[in-house]
Amino acid sequence: MQRPLLWLSVGLGALLLGGCSSFNPPQAWEKGALAMPAMTMNKDPLEKRFDEHISTSKEAASGGSGVGGGGCGCN
Repeated sequence: MQRPLLWLSVGLGALLLGGCSSFNPPQAWEKGALAMPAMTMNKDPLEKRFDEHISTSKEAASGGSGVGGGGCGCN
């Protein structure tokens, strides 16, 4: 009884993964909406600085919020 269920789940998994293979990343002209200021995560620089201060105070670590480096100092 478990054999058909196994083949069914394998087949369903293959169909789901096959559907992702045709995904194309956005082209350069389609990225304009993502560059709008309304799409930024941190709209208020003062609030961002306050959040980083709280994180530094609670975790006793700094960094990791930018592009490079982390709290360990390996920049």
